[in-house]
Amino acid sequence: MTKTIKTPSLLDALIPLVLLVLMMGSAVYLFADDSSYGPNQIALLLAMGIAAIIGLKNGHTWADIEKGIIKGISMSLGACLILLAVGSLIGTWMLAGTVPTLIYYGLDLLNPQFFYTATCLICAVVAMSIGSSWTTAATVGVALIGVATGMEMSLAITAGAVVSGAYFGDKISPLSETTNLAPAIAGTDLFEHIRYMLWTTVPSFIITLILFLILGLNEDTAGSAERITQMQQVLSESFSLGLHMLIPLFILLTLAVRKMPAFPAVSIGALLGGVWALVFQPELIASLATADNAAWINHIMVVWSALFDGVVFNTSDANLNDLLSRGGMSSMLNTIWLIICAMSFGAVLEHVGLLTRIVAACLRGATSAGQLVTRTILTCLGTNIITADQYISIVMPGRMYKDAYKERGLHQLNLSRSLEDGGTLTSPLIPWNTCGAYMHSVLLVHPFEYIFFAFFNLINPILAIIYAYLGIKILRLAPPVSLTTEQK
Repeated sequence: MTKTIKTPSLLDALIPLVLLVLMMGSAVYLFADDSSYGPNQIALLLAMGIAAIIGLKNGHTWADIEKGIIKGISMSLGACLILLAVGSLIGTWMLAGTVPTLIYYGLDLLNPQFFYTATCLICAVVAMSIGSSWTTAATVGVALIGVATGMEMSLAITAGAVVSGAYFGDKISPLSETTNLAPAIAGTDLFEHIRYMLWTTVPSFIITLILFLILGLNEDTAGSAERITQMQQVLSESFSLGLHMLIPLFILLTLAVRKMPAFPAVSIGALLGGVWALVFQPELIASLATADNAAWINHIMVVWSALFDGVVFNTSDANLNDLLSRGGMSSMLNTIWLIICAMSFGAVLEHVGLLTRIVAACLRGATSAGQLVTRTILTCLGTNIITADQYISIVMPGRMYKDAYKERGLHQLNLSRSLEDGGTLTSPLIPWNTCGAYMHSVLLVHPFEYIFFAFFNLINPILAIIYAYLGIKILRLAPPVSLTTEQK
C-alpha cells in the first residue's frame, strides 16, 4: 500500500528557513569571521534535518529524501572539481612567479586614485572575453588583490570591484554558461537576450564605475609610492620576473576563449605553472625544499606540494608572505564542505516540495509587470540563499514563472533577463552559495566584507525592478489577431 504524500503547508516551508536564518545569525555572532569554517556547515545540516523531518511527516520516505540529497550534491560536483583545480593553479602560479609578475607590473601601471575603476574594467574585459567570472577572479582578480595590498588600498573595495567587473563581463558574454542557460530556460534567443540585458546592465555598470572613481579619488595615497617600491624590491629579490612568466595566463585565457570546459582548462593551467616553476624558479624551489634527497627530486616534491598543499614563502615582507603563501587543493576543502552542506539543504527543500510551496506563495497576487519581475528577482535571490547554487536559481524560477509571463502577456525576454538579474548577479553575495564561497576562497575576502562594494551586483537587480514598474523596456506579447467573418 502506497503512502499518501501531503502537500506541505506554508508553515512547513517557512520553519526550516526561519531556523536556518536564526542559526546562521548566531554563527556569525558567536564565531565572527570563523563562521564559514564549520559553524555555517552545522547550521545548514541541522536545517536540512528539520526539513527532512517535515518531509517524513508529510509522507516522504527517508530513502527518497536520501536520493534527493545525493542528486543535489551531484549537481555541485562539477564546481567542486573546478575548485580543486583552481587551488592547484593558485599554488603553482605563485611558485612559478606568474602571479608575482602580475602584481609587480600592476604596481607600476595602476594609479592608486583610479585603481578601483581600473580593476573593475580589467575584470569586465577579461570576463567578457572568456565568459567566466570564476576564471577571471582566480587569475587577474588574485593579482589585483595583490596590487591593492601593495598600494595599501581597501581589500574589501577591491574585491567588490573584481566581483562587479567579473560578473558584468560574464553576464554579457555569449561564452558564459549562465548567459546561455537563462534564455534556454525561458525559451528566447541568446543574442536577443544579451541585447535586451544591455538596457539594465550598461546603466548599472556606468553607475558602478562612477562610484568606484569617487572612492578612488577619496583614497589617501600618501606613502603609497614608498610602499610600492619596497614591495617591488622584495618581489624582484624573491622571484625571477618577466613577461614570459605570463605565458601560462595567456594560454589559460586562450583555452577559455576556445570554450574548453573549465576543469580541464584550469588543470592544464595548473600543470603548466608547475613546469614554469621548474624551468624559471630553480633557486626559489631549492630554498623551499626540506627533504634530504637529490636536487631534482626535491624540486619535483616542491611543485607536487604546491599542487595539493600550496606554498609558504618567508620573505622580508610579512604582508607579502601572507598574500603569496596560499593555494593547493587543500585550501579549497573547507569551501567544498560548505557547498556540499548547502546543496544538501537545498536538495531536501526541493525534493519534499517546500521550495515549490514558497514560490507558489510568492506568485500569488502578482498581476502587473512590476510585481512579476520583482517576485522573479526575489525568488532567484531566495533560491540562491536556500539552494546555494546559481544554476538552480536560474532553472527553478525559470520553470515556475514561465507560464505566468505568458498568461500576463509578457514576452519571455522579460523572464530571461530577470533570471540573470536576480540569479546570476546575487550568487557571489551569499557566503555559502557556490559562487560566494568560491570568491571567498580565491580573493580571501569574505562576501559580507565586499557585499556593499559589489555595486554592479546590487544596482542591477534594483534598476531592473524600477524599469519594470515604470514600464521601461518591458516587452509585451502581441495580442492574437481576430479574424473577420470572411477570413474565417
